[in-house]
Amino acid sequence: MGASEQGADAAAGRWLTIPRTLIFLTNGDDVLLMKRAAHKRIFPNRYNGVGGHIERGEDPITSARRETLEETGLDVPNLVLRAVYHIDTGAETGIVVFIFTGESPSRDVIDCTEGTLHWVNRNQLDTVDLVEDIPVLLERILPMNAGDPVLFYHLSYSSGDVLQMRLAGN
Repeated sequence: MGASEQGADAAAGRWLTIPRTLIFLTNGDDVLLMKRAAHKRIFPNRYNGVGGHIERGEDPITSARRETLEETGLDVPNLVLRAVYHIDTGAETGIVVFIFTGESPSRDVIDCTEGTLHWVNRNQLDTVDLVEDIPVLLERILPMNAGDPVLFYHLSYSSGDVLQMRLAGN
């Protein structure tokens, strides 16, 4: 099968998505979160995992490893895909986010221009200003074990701009 048989040239009239990765590292009972810088367009001053766009030529795991190293300085080879978000913001393009977890052997992180990195105890996640879907997500993915199936979520927004999160199969 040639590249032209993949159907990528048939984008007219189709809903397209932007691929991204999101990574949550743990070390003991702590989760590494980034408080996004005030100047960032997406989620300024809010806490989230690390991650970013999947570059051309990358697969999701390669992107997750690269983003983890770039934003934290940590080389975490044991990243595991835990969830996939399919996000419809009402725009012409949507977003697909591949969400990974990994156990970091170290707590030593670098300074990052994207924001500041913080190790937060799992029992204190409610004390930081998390991006609105993250408490629900972390509650599901942090206790996952090896071999647990990947979770699939559809996220959208109501007419009142309220986040709607639906777990596939529910």
